[in-house]
Amino acid sequence: MGKLRVLVVEDSLTIRRRLVEVLQEAAEFEVVAEAADGRQAVELCLQHRPDAVTMDMVLPEMSGLAATEYIMAHCPTPILVVSSSFNRGEVWKTYDALAAGAVDVIDKPSGKEAPGVWESRFVSALRIVSRVRVITHIRARLAVQHSVSPALASLSPRAGPLEVMGLGASTGGPNALGVVLSALPKSFSVPVLAVMHISAPFEVSFAEWLSARVSRPVIHPKGGELVESLAGRVVLAPADRHLVVRAGRIRLTDDPERHSCRPSVDLLFESLAAEYGRAAAGCLLTGMGRDGALGLLSLQRAGAPTIAQDEATSVVYGMPREAALLGAADRILPLDQIGGAIVALAGVGKA
Repeated sequence: MGKLRVLVVEDSLTIRRRLVEVLQEAAEFEVVAEAADGRQAVELCLQHRPDAVTMDMVLPEMSGLAATEYIMAHCPTPILVVSSSFNRGEVWKTYDALAAGAVDVIDKPSGKEAPGVWESRFVSALRIVSRVRVITHIRARLAVQHSVSPALASLSPRAGPLEVMGLGASTGGPNALGVVLSALPKSFSVPVLAVMHISAPFEVSFAEWLSARVSRPVIHPKGGELVESLAGRVVLAPADRHLVVRAGRIRLTDDPERHSCRPSVDLLFESLAAEYGRAAAGCLLTGMGRDGALGLLSLQRAGAPTIAQDEATSVVYGMPREAALLGAADRILPLDQIGGAIVALAGVGKA
């Protein structure tokens, strides 16, 4: 197998040289070009057709966000955003880039890491990103739909009220969560508990970005909140803490990782199955690995309706694929139909 060909995009010469050096030391990569601005990044991507791109967000001539949107529209390429997690404006642009089709994000080296730690994370992230099959202009193709497809009719009505909704996502999750949650009308008051695999430096800004995008409060819980008091809110698991429900209250735990994940979608779904049974519902979205599949099966066995995202609209068909193989999903749906399915489950109007 040949080396993975990478285009490095970064306006800081110091940081760009470091990224290139790290990749040159990793035998599996070949840096085919370097760009110092967004316009050059687009031109070099069209010229070299690399296997992956590392993309800065703050660039001259054309922003990293604009470059990402153009690349995903004209030469879809797996993009790893390398972002300054301490710069709020840059982080918001980072999530816009993920919504536009970038695969994943890693923070820039701070200089405080132990030798080799950041470099290892960077190489690992780029290795994963470069193997993702991307599609053209994800954000444009997945317009939010507020209507319920006839294929979803069997999901409604429910035998009883929907008391809580569980969502799980990983790679590709920012856009997927945005699409699903944007489809929920203002009248949708069911608490939504969500696990998104995301690193600590980005978690606060992600909640703010998602809240602004979906026009719904998105919070990180402190632990101890009554679930019923969270009507109309989206509750995101904090980085490196499991989010579960016990005795009707939100609990945050430091229990061991599940499938190398903390927070774990499995643990959230399993707690909802035990706590609510058929009064809960679960949905597993795009993501690498298998976290959430067994949890979705637990919900299904407890009588709760379950949904998994389909392959065609998943950035990475890993987690939902595992659920499908287990037979854990009552419905396997394209991303733009999942919000409508959830609305149908809740039996609410569009107001």
